[in-house]
Amino acid sequence: MLYLAEVLRKARVIGGGRAELKLLACQRAELSWSAVTGEEVIPASDDMNYGAGTLVMVELSATKQVQRHSEAGRQLVSILQNFSRLQEKAKNQEEEIEQWKQSLTYQSQELNRREMEIEAAQEQLQQLEADFERLEKQQQEIETAQAEVDRLREEFERKSQELEGAWAQLRGEASRLEDRQAELQQKAVLDEDEARSLQSLLDQLATTTPVEAIQEPLHHLLEGIARQQETLNGHWQQLEQQRASAQHLQTEVAQQTQTLQDRWQTWQQAQAALEQTRSQLEASQTELRSKQHYAEWLTAQIENQTSLHQDLVQLVEGSVKVNLQSIEQMSLDELQSTVQELEKDLEKMSRFVSSQEEELVLQQQEIDELRQQIQQASEYDRLRLETELADEQDRYQMLNETLVGQRRNLQERQATLKLYQTVLAKRQGFPPPEDQARMVDLDPILVKIDQMRQQLTQQLQIAQQEIQQLQATIQSSQEVVAQQGVTQAANWDELRQVEQQLRSQIGTVAEIWGKVNTYQTMLQPVQDDLNQFKQQAETAVANLSQFQESSTAQQQAVVGIRDTLQRLTANPTPELAAS
Repeated sequence: MLYLAEVLRKARVIGGGRAELKLLACQRAELSWSAVTGEEVIPASDDMNYGAGTLVMVELSATKQVQRHSEAGRQLVSILQNFSRLQEKAKNQEEEIEQWKQSLTYQSQELNRREMEIEAAQEQLQQLEADFERLEKQQQEIETAQAEVDRLREEFERKSQELEGAWAQLRGEASRLEDRQAELQQKAVLDEDEARSLQSLLDQLATTTPVEAIQEPLHHLLEGIARQQETLNGHWQQLEQQRASAQHLQTEVAQQTQTLQDRWQTWQQAQAALEQTRSQLEASQTELRSKQHYAEWLTAQIENQTSLHQDLVQLVEGSVKVNLQSIEQMSLDELQSTVQELEKDLEKMSRFVSSQEEELVLQQQEIDELRQQIQQASEYDRLRLETELADEQDRYQMLNETLVGQRRNLQERQATLKLYQTVLAKRQGFPPPEDQARMVDLDPILVKIDQMRQQLTQQLQIAQQEIQQLQATIQSSQEVVAQQGVTQAANWDELRQVEQQLRSQIGTVAEIWGKVNTYQTMLQPVQDDLNQFKQQAETAVANLSQFQESSTAQQQAVVGIRDTLQRLTANPTPELAAS
């Protein structure tokens, strides 16, 4: 199990102190840690050469034996960075969720309104279908009325033909009567057969069909036509209302279409502005990478100059922080034992520093690989890789800073060992080690190195200020790009939904227009037939009036002929009586 621990050292007279580990926290999951309760201290392994107070990551077995260990600085930085990114990501997600909630609320309200409009249109369509059914029934009634009109017209024509025949016969009889009157003027009397014949013709003329028998059905027919026209007028009014509603919906759809086109144009303009901002962001990121590379180079130069300066200072001082008198007072055996222990300690420290140096080289290789990937990556991958590059650079910086102290500690231990070896060689009667450095005057070189380091430090400060400004600008631009990207994506989804709803409304309007046109197509023939029936009925009524006048004249003529016939038969002349 992985633990976070603090290195504790118990002081001793010679060399370093005995290392112990104070357990601080235990890893429960990948990103879950819990504090270790109480003061739990375990012994450190022999290969752990950390200074007191150093935080380390140790993996312990079930018996609390150290299996692996490493300095915790790098992992703590990574954990804190991940936690910071998670917090920022959670905050951005909360903002996105809130925006989606507002967008969904608006879309829900818009959908409810559209559903109400569609339901109203469906009710109107159902009303139209019911009106179609009533129109079909009325059309059947009109066809029945037309059949009745045809029957009455046929009867009227038949009666008219009969009347014409009677009039023709009457005119013939009247002509014969005039002839007979001319004869009677000579005879002055009618025989009995002629009188009966005339009387029979007069009776036939007097028994013509009464006009009231035809007039009453015609009036009922006209009243039915008027009622049908009133009903039809109601349907025409409903048709006009439906047409006005369809026209209103069509106008609204046209306005929504224009609004949608304007919104698409605005979205495209915003998208173009977003692309331009992204291009500017890429240019700033490129400039930032260049500045960072330059700052890294300056940092490396300063570190090299500092390391060289420290090495030279140690050479100039030519001593270590060890009491030489106490070493000379040590027994030969104790001195040899101390030298052997220092050699072992130095070997362990050298291996550890060497492994750290190798890790630093590997870290630099990872940074170089990430830089190559960034140059060939897409825009989306570049943002991710740049974040990884920043993390790797932070780890490199922290590891490098840790190695500075470790290198210095290693150099001090080497100098201490050399001092002990020199005293031991002197005590044993051997010459001093050949690698003992000679004292030389290095002050001019130290001054020159210090001046160069100050110049590099000033240049680094300027570069760091520029990097901070660029980072602030890039961070602001990234936030703007991210926000605009989310807004553009949400607007795109909303516009697509509005476009689909608009297409559905266009289909609904087209369907309503189709119903309106069909309704008008059905109403117009019915109206034409009804107008024709009305015209025929009015013509029949006019003809019936003429027939009534002719019938009245006929009856008057019959009455006159009867009077004449009665006079002729009632006052016979002497010649008629004698015969």
